[in-house]
Amino acid sequence: MITTSDPTTQSNYTSIASFHVDLYWILDWEKQLITGHAVNRLRAKADGVDKVVLDTSFLNISKVEVGGQQVDVRRILARMSNHSTDYILRCLAHEKFKLGEHHEVMGSSLTIPINTPLAKDEEVEVVVWYSTTPECTALQWLDKEQTAGKKFGYLFSQCQPIYARSIAPVQDSPSVKITYTSTVQSVLPVCMSAIRVSPPSNGPLHDGKTVGKDEVVYKYKQPTPIPPYLLAIAAGNLAYRAFDVPSGVNWTSGVWTEPELMERCFWEFSQDTSKFVSNAEKILIPYHWGVYDILVLPPSFPYGGMENACLTFLTPTLLSGDRALVDVIAHELTHSYFGNGVTQKDSSAFWLNEGWTTYFERVLAQVLHGPQARDFSFIIGAKALVDSLKGYESKPKYQRLVIEFDYGEDPDDAYSSIPYEKGANFLLYLERQLGGLDIFLKYAQDYVKTFDGKSIGTEEWKEHLYWYFKANGGDEKIAVLDAVDWDAWLYGEGLQLPVEMKYDTTLATQAYELAAKWDKSRDTDISKLTFKSADIEGWNTNQLIVFLEKLETLEPLPRAHVHALADTYGFNSSKNAEVGLRWFEVALISPAAPDFAQSAADWVVDPTSLKGRMKFCRPVFKVLYKVDSKLAIKTFEANKTAFHPIARRMIAKDLGVADAKSS
Repeated sequence: MITTSDPTTQSNYTSIASFHVDLYWILDWEKQLITGHAVNRLRAKADGVDKVVLDTSFLNISKVEVGGQQVDVRRILARMSNHSTDYILRCLAHEKFKLGEHHEVMGSSLTIPINTPLAKDEEVEVVVWYSTTPECTALQWLDKEQTAGKKFGYLFSQCQPIYARSIAPVQDSPSVKITYTSTVQSVLPVCMSAIRVSPPSNGPLHDGKTVGKDEVVYKYKQPTPIPPYLLAIAAGNLAYRAFDVPSGVNWTSGVWTEPELMERCFWEFSQDTSKFVSNAEKILIPYHWGVYDILVLPPSFPYGGMENACLTFLTPTLLSGDRALVDVIAHELTHSYFGNGVTQKDSSAFWLNEGWTTYFERVLAQVLHGPQARDFSFIIGAKALVDSLKGYESKPKYQRLVIEFDYGEDPDDAYSSIPYEKGANFLLYLERQLGGLDIFLKYAQDYVKTFDGKSIGTEEWKEHLYWYFKANGGDEKIAVLDAVDWDAWLYGEGLQLPVEMKYDTTLATQAYELAAKWDKSRDTDISKLTFKSADIEGWNTNQLIVFLEKLETLEPLPRAHVHALADTYGFNSSKNAEVGLRWFEVALISPAAPDFAQSAADWVVDPTSLKGRMKFCRPVFKVLYKVDSKLAIKTFEANKTAFHPIARRMIAKDLGVADAKSS
């Protein structure tokens, strides 16, 4: 039975909504489980509410309490151990407690009756004792061999879009915003998406106790309401180093990572992180989260970054050694306003999170590095957009900005660059139509002020846009908005944007020129090629990306030329993951593809630098499958447990093999 407007939750948040959660956890490193309990505080939205429905997925629930009344599931299951699952479910329902059947996407609803129906605005407290299970989608437990230090295990979570329900029983919808506290007991240091209460971040590692041996209780609080997908935990041999911040600000910033990576991480990110925060709050509203820390994770982390509140999770593939990839931090920091502050109401409005964030990330690039840097970012993003649009030619619904998901449809199936790049281009188009950057940023500030702390959809965004420009431009601006092809931008399908977007290509000129020279050389005997490694001397990562992406858009080079390209510039042995991805995308669509298939397979599962980020592993596995399907499947099957459960499941779908989630 559908009880909500968000098609990815079975909770009854439209009748009664959680507003605060207290988490009490013990990290069991031997069994690789989290055990403990969660306290949900909820408020009725109408009269006569007689039940609470929470989302769960692969949780082992042992006891439930509402207002002091307990339902002990272990007692019930003990006396029914020889009965069928259907019989057990019926008995649980009779005991005034029901765990619904498992839905492949949404998990199992947990229905808890309230003895005395609540009046509107009346509150209730629900306590659930439980443990996670090995099937938990959000968590990855790493063996010590999978870490940089090789001394201790590691744990991290990824709850977006709908996986918070696999680490805690919650109403797992972005329309529900909660504050939370956590008390976590562990023999390894713990970080969470909140403000640390104790022990202090800048104090002795693990409160001065022995890492890996002594238990320490870590306490956190998140006083700002967040969507459940921002619940996050990481634990391992984690050290901290503070960044310098401007005087007078009400926030701190620093980096967490394994000690073995600290120097590289600090060098890569210390120069720009605080600048991003201070410039963002000057343009929009003050940064009110108190802390902006970053955590550099092991390589199996499935994303480039994750905007967990107060603690951005980052992939180690950003450690390029030239600070060329720090724009990912600008992106995740910007989510503090767009996504964490102003939040999508459900997955149909995902573009409001990512389109706005990508747009404003590039505004920060302009503030710090000039207008050409902003346009250069749009040029880099254009290739990713085209690839994503082509990838969904058989599912054109996913080419839209606004996707109407069916009930129980997996939002991860639609995950791509489209909401990021198409959304950012839409906002850039509106900026240009409405009078330029200065005018549009004043509107952006009002947008954040109006909706900060709320969850909204596309129609609410559009209504505010019209309201603002009616009040700040009158009929002239309304006429501009009326001329926008809203249906094409929001619901349009196909491989092109509704409007051709033009960018300043100054910073891409060298890369374009070198690609053109290689293109013209295709009929030249290989022995007469004049290319040399000095061609790209001094180039940063982004210039190499643009060069390789430009080559990919051209007719594939002859086999011998592809080998010459690899030998001249060392692409086939590059340690830079961004460069490696683009190289294999060029090589594996060329006549030389069979020659580089094994190199691509080895690259993506390299145990010293696993490409767990889905930006890298999924495209390479896809293109490898087209070249040598047996090699692609064999490589994945032999290494699937090294990938995070989310990445593992998506790669399995891409390759058409069985879901490896629990393997």
